[in-house]
Amino acid sequence: MTGLCGWAGLAHANDEARAIVERMAVPLLRRDDSCAQYAINEMSSLAVAAVSTKRELHQEGATIAAIYGKPRSSDARAPELGCGLARYLLECYRDEGIEFLRTLSGPFSLVLVLDQGREALLAIDRMGICALMYSLTRQGMVFGSTADVLNSYSGAPPIDQQSLFNYIYFHMVPSPSGIFRDQHRVAPGSYVRYRRDRVETGAYWKMRYEENVSRDFGELKEEFRSLLRKSVSQAVDGGTTGTFLSGGTDSSTVAGILTEVSEKPANTYSIGFDVPDYDEIRYARIAAKHFGTAHHEYFVTPNDVLGFIPRLASFCDQPFGNASAVPTYYCASLARSDGVDTLLGGDGGDELFGGNERYAMQTIFSWYGAVPELLREGFIEPLLAALPVTHRVPLLRKAKSYVSQAMVPMPDRLHSYNVLNRNPLEQVFVADFLASVDASRPLSLFRDAYHNADAGSMLNRMLALDLQFTVADIDLYKVNKMCELANVRPAYPMLNDELVTFSATLPTHLKLKGIKLRYFFKEALSDFLPKEIINKRKHGFGLPVGIWMRSYKPLQDLAYSAMDAFKARKILRPEFIDQLVRSHCSGSAAYYGGEIWVLMMLELWLQAHAQARGTGVG
Repeated sequence: MTGLCGWAGLAHANDEARAIVERMAVPLLRRDDSCAQYAINEMSSLAVAAVSTKRELHQEGATIAAIYGKPRSSDARAPELGCGLARYLLECYRDEGIEFLRTLSGPFSLVLVLDQGREALLAIDRMGICALMYSLTRQGMVFGSTADVLNSYSGAPPIDQQSLFNYIYFHMVPSPSGIFRDQHRVAPGSYVRYRRDRVETGAYWKMRYEENVSRDFGELKEEFRSLLRKSVSQAVDGGTTGTFLSGGTDSSTVAGILTEVSEKPANTYSIGFDVPDYDEIRYARIAAKHFGTAHHEYFVTPNDVLGFIPRLASFCDQPFGNASAVPTYYCASLARSDGVDTLLGGDGGDELFGGNERYAMQTIFSWYGAVPELLREGFIEPLLAALPVTHRVPLLRKAKSYVSQAMVPMPDRLHSYNVLNRNPLEQVFVADFLASVDASRPLSLFRDAYHNADAGSMLNRMLALDLQFTVADIDLYKVNKMCELANVRPAYPMLNDELVTFSATLPTHLKLKGIKLRYFFKEALSDFLPKEIINKRKHGFGLPVGIWMRSYKPLQDLAYSAMDAFKARKILRPEFIDQLVRSHCSGSAAYYGGEIWVLMMLELWLQAHAQARGTGVG
């Protein structure tokens, strides 16, 4: 892990300040050969930890400017990172306020501290690649790249009950909150300004979808492929570079272009499973053969999962319920054992170019809205409502399911299969816990992101929603943490700012043509990618945890034991937990096993983090 940490407006003697900031920096230095730079004074102190090419620190007495990452400035006067960029940005802030942030692109986190620690500016990149958190005290602000860093300042605060509820709903803790009370995350493309004991938050950048642009397809294709090459070239960060290769369109594209721009076979890394419905190793091999990569594979076993779960629970600074973290780690670990320093991921491509199956599915549901209202409400809905749930005619049963889902407005419809929406909350949660939270908060966050998107179409609103909830809150957190644990640096060429901006100019019918996913992407690369990968169904990087929980007794014992322990937390009703376990044994192993995994990881996270004890959670 690398990043930033420190505080502003809090008084400490120099020796004490150095001891505290060095303690805060320990989590940032625990995995690789990075080193830290420190700035110490009586009212503010700061550390930036990274290899020398990804950090810069400037100090003028009590004024400090620190940068972590690989920012680029569109201002022709700006120097490069390592050549006075921190000082230059500080001067820009003094002259023009937050407007200078609009000139920055690339992955970065930034902290400026001024006025004897009475003013501080925090900001991160547009996609949220470089995370930054903060917490306010009566006297000032503490900040850092992770909750571990914040907690190293003066100990962990209590667990936030609302964040626990949000985690169970989303399977992760959604921004802008953290799992600990009064800890907050800086949103992608946003800043937080602390001055005169007041906090101001705002966005310096927002994705704006230009839905009425008309351009020649050939020109779009040429620009797109040029941007792909540029994005991959900029992501290569010295040392040995490799790439994840799942066999999907994004990872295959990155692997092929990395081979092209480096003029030698790319190092590619894939994970397989001995479960046919989850295994995509065949497609990874097709891509590796097509591009002539130096290919490496590892097959994850149930025993691997069993051994890794405790490490996963203890290493993450927030509870995280996405099981694909396991194959991500083993893939990154395989790359590191092969001497790879930087590992490229294809994350973000689906959310920019329309590649997730839910985009096509929600389009199908939206067609129902085109049926005349009189026909819908006067005939179709009364007829289907009269049918019993277990109607024996499959076509009518499917029609009833279709209409019932189509009647749910967006974006709520995206959570139709969420277990909390399929059961009365009073039957899921303990009454005291439920009374302590706002049960409407998760959907409120979801709706705000959807309706506040700068887009007119349903598709682009879904893409904007996924950039926050899927890319920033799930995928980037997962890959960053698992690469940190494996001691390899991740990079994300698909999230290059120029490529992101380009995607926003594509008409929606080129992203989703009818129900054909990522139409433009595939057409533009039809002579580059293997046909088998162009034509394959969307699969993903999932893990068959539910199936393995049923078939592999040691994993089942761990999961069910965690469920029993979780009952004592007095969050979920014991009878609901028992029903989940019974359903996993006799019903859908994948669906109910996934829910058990989410709760198991929460319980093991709470056990692994001593800070969580005595906080009212069990």
